[in-house]
Amino acid sequence: MNPFVRFILKLISSPKINMQEDYVWIRKLQQFFSKKPRNGYRIMDKKIYSQDRSHDIPVRIFFPKEPLNEDALVFFHGGGWVIGDIDTYTSACKNMADLTGRMVYSVDYRLAPEFPFPSGLEDCYRVAETLMTHLELSGLMDASQITLIGDSAGGNLAAAVSLLLRDRGKAIPTKQILLYPVTYWDHTKNSPFKSIRTNGYKYGLTAKKIQEYMEMYESNKANRKNPYIAPLLTKDLTNQPKTLVITAEFDPLRDEGEMYGIALREAGNDVVIQRIGGAVHGFITYPKFATPVTAAYQAINDFLNET
Repeated sequence: MNPFVRFILKLISSPKINMQEDYVWIRKLQQFFSKKPRNGYRIMDKKIYSQDRSHDIPVRIFFPKEPLNEDALVFFHGGGWVIGDIDTYTSACKNMADLTGRMVYSVDYRLAPEFPFPSGLEDCYRVAETLMTHLELSGLMDASQITLIGDSAGGNLAAAVSLLLRDRGKAIPTKQILLYPVTYWDHTKNSPFKSIRTNGYKYGLTAKKIQEYMEMYESNKANRKNPYIAPLLTKDLTNQPKTLVITAEFDPLRDEGEMYGIALREAGNDVVIQRIGGAVHGFITYPKFATPVTAAYQAINDFLNET
């Protein structure tokens, strides 16, 4: 790893940052540096009503410059269920559309702690279920053209949405892509995963931050074992989409993400697990020419284009 990059990661790994106290100013900082869509780039901002009509769920649609097919990706952003939105992920979604040649539907779900579990999950479920059921909204011919994708907490949400769709008797997506997902409930020293201890202190995202995010998402410790929060604890993982799990070598979430892929495979699902060497958590937001991004999209496109 580049020594300068390692130095910057160590700085932002400071234990002085407390997400439960500092998340508001971090949101503001993200908004300040986020790139708004440029004029001329093909996007549309839409809204989908929540199930009870109590609120709208914003959805930003990104169209690729060179469409390869008419398939679509429904994207749930990361940020520990607490930070991030469709503005802060605009560059990443623009790259996603261009590098896959597919439309990307970016979901602006409600955030904790103002809206704890299951608020964000229900928003993501609502968008996915609506798009798969009402194909006229997307112009797609078949629900099999929709792939769920999410990074970090968004990968957790994508996995949970697939489980919810199955458990509620709905059609499930043909494919899902989980980018360095959260799949377990405990990220303290008691975690069963080695990567929490080896990678949890100096690579940007720390074990401490993950635990703080988790506590804001669900304050009740016992409730964090809910399989829609910790998919790895799901007793029945059958009938899930074909899955690509992408992890990062220096990510504290690496082992639990890979273990979820293994658990899905053992339950009879078709699973590909790809670890990106030299990468840290959150790399999908890097510029499209960055080595980890190039490697990830090679795996993503191989997965998407496989019949």
